[in-house]
Amino acid sequence: MSKFKLNRNYGKNVFNDAMMKKYLPKTVYEKLKKTIGEREELDSSLAKYVADGIMNWATENGATHYTHWFEPLNDSTAEKQNAFLQTPQNKKSILEFSGSELIKGETDASSFPTGNLRATFEARGYTIWDCTSPAFLRTIDGIVTLCIPTAFISYGGESLDNKAPLLRSMQVISNESVKLLKLFKKSAKRVDSMLGVEQEYFLVDKDKYMQRKDLIYCGRTLVGAKSAKGQELDDHYYGAIRPKVLKFMTEVNEELWLLGVPAKTQHNEVAPRQHELACIYEEANISCDHNQLVMETLKRVAEKHGLECLLHEKPFKWVNGSGKHNNWSLVTDKGLNLLNPGNTPHDNLQFLLVLSCVIAAVDKYAILLRASCATPGKEQRLGASEAPPSIISCFIGEQLNDVVDNFIKNGFAADSKKGGRVKKEVNTLPELWLDVTDRNRTSPFAFTGNKFEFRMVGSNDSCAMPITIINTIVASEFKIATDKLSKSKNFNEDVKKYIQENFKNHKKIIFSGDGYSKEWEEEAKKRGLCGVKSIVDAIPAFIDKDVVKLFSDFNVLSENELKCRYEVGLENYINITNIEALTLIDIAKKLVLPASIHYTTRLANSINSIKNVSGDLDSSVQKELLEDTLKYIRDLKTDTDILEENTKKAQGIKDVKEKADAYRDKVSVYMEKVRLSVDALEMIVDKEMWPMPSYGDLLTEF
Repeated sequence: MSKFKLNRNYGKNVFNDAMMKKYLPKTVYEKLKKTIGEREELDSSLAKYVADGIMNWATENGATHYTHWFEPLNDSTAEKQNAFLQTPQNKKSILEFSGSELIKGETDASSFPTGNLRATFEARGYTIWDCTSPAFLRTIDGIVTLCIPTAFISYGGESLDNKAPLLRSMQVISNESVKLLKLFKKSAKRVDSMLGVEQEYFLVDKDKYMQRKDLIYCGRTLVGAKSAKGQELDDHYYGAIRPKVLKFMTEVNEELWLLGVPAKTQHNEVAPRQHELACIYEEANISCDHNQLVMETLKRVAEKHGLECLLHEKPFKWVNGSGKHNNWSLVTDKGLNLLNPGNTPHDNLQFLLVLSCVIAAVDKYAILLRASCATPGKEQRLGASEAPPSIISCFIGEQLNDVVDNFIKNGFAADSKKGGRVKKEVNTLPELWLDVTDRNRTSPFAFTGNKFEFRMVGSNDSCAMPITIINTIVASEFKIATDKLSKSKNFNEDVKKYIQENFKNHKKIIFSGDGYSKEWEEEAKKRGLCGVKSIVDAIPAFIDKDVVKLFSDFNVLSENELKCRYEVGLENYINITNIEALTLIDIAKKLVLPASIHYTTRLANSINSIKNVSGDLDSSVQKELLEDTLKYIRDLKTDTDILEENTKKAQGIKDVKEKADAYRDKVSVYMEKVRLSVDALEMIVDKEMWPMPSYGDLLTEF
């Protein structure tokens, strides 16, 4: 039984406010606190004292090494560890951590994804301390390391990570939000971009995982016949958590709580062996850092329990994949949520202006939102009846839909629909008030009360780029509104007209129905909405001239940095698809074909044995099985050869977009054909001969 005391241990391994106050000189503490709280420019003279304090705290807790912890453009984290060690001339070792070492680190920038921003021979890159995200101690098997969250830039100053653009976008949305609030005579020093992340994942047995090359190399199964039982009975969703999983979850929570990660919700998800962990809202950059820690902790703790944590967006065909819902809002330093409609949203002009700007941003930059989470997992999952469709739309609920319609028609709304009481029928049940609107799980971008939920992000993706884009496009709409309304002579009437025009011009993006339906696909086409299904077609949005101008004007991402994201996105798709193709070829040639041929040999021997006993005995079943198996073997051999040939041709293409198109149109298509034959053979070949665990083996509950 866990004896973890949450109230005593939460944030114990974080250089938080209490530790800053304890280990820093008072004046340094106050200046650093003000810098963080008011987002002022960092006084570099503070670094020496902060470095001393952090080192003393870390070494007292057993750390011998520190690392600048950063997030390159591969959706993972990276680090280079250094010891707190300096050796003077007398050879006596001493501990030292300088202010310059805290502020800046150096690493090889050319060995990470750079989208041609850096050549192989141009190696220098810098990590820069993010003082707004607290340092923390990570303990693995008793080894303690001080981790300092940082941004990562090239020698030329271009961002090579996800954090620097996120921090820039947070500054931009804060500035524009403060200006917008002034229109309503509201003052704020800053407005924080807030984020709460829901993380889905699968757990499978480690020993079975190790018998699947596709899971090891690709994170997802490339083949696998449908199991007799999947999620049809809806018995796993919110079901009782099994003891082995609960022990795993408990250890995950305790490690995260020590790191100050506000892990709150845990439950079984829809698919068998699928689960979810959700965290409380925090500032977006801290929330993104914490989500990386969540993923790292899930993977590491799983191994201790004889499990493997799968974070791929679609590890198994036939059952639901995993997403990462990004719940986004804007909150002032005084705690005012700009997305809180209040009890009477129809006359809350500040909220309605904010809402109209968000809707306008989603409509104008829909394809960019699609590109913000354009990872290869989307090709397997997005648009299935389990995830948001590839068509970008915005759900705002019945109450706000009514307000929008009235504004478009009349230029104002006289009232708002109210929630009612639940008819309980049982005296002992407490009275319950209904929410004013239902939720829509098929919407990619849904308003859920006082926030928007962006549901397109994949379970293994970084949250940083989607939030960077949301912050920037919404800031753009805030700026347009502020520039126009700041010149108003009759603000109350002019703001209503502006809201009316925004709703009228962008109502086509609002949709409350079933986003999975064929009818919506047809309707979306009529509305002219973005319905880009392939990520290869979505990624070029990064280099669209309007996007380049917007992000350059706000200094969030330069033209070169956007081109870098375009190149990296396509290269990532190419590399992952290439690995998957080569893995599938290997599985087909070295595992499935030999096992299937062995099975046909046994069938043929069985037929011959029956003939030898008596020519009158019926061997038609064996013959039929033999014919079917031989047919699938021929199909598998033919399609595997074509897949191998197409992969080699794709590898030789130079242009990155043309190459990505080839992998999508020629390689991925034949991967599916190979899979059809493999899955058919799995249903015929003797299970004892089949060379890998089946879906039934992998997805059976503990």
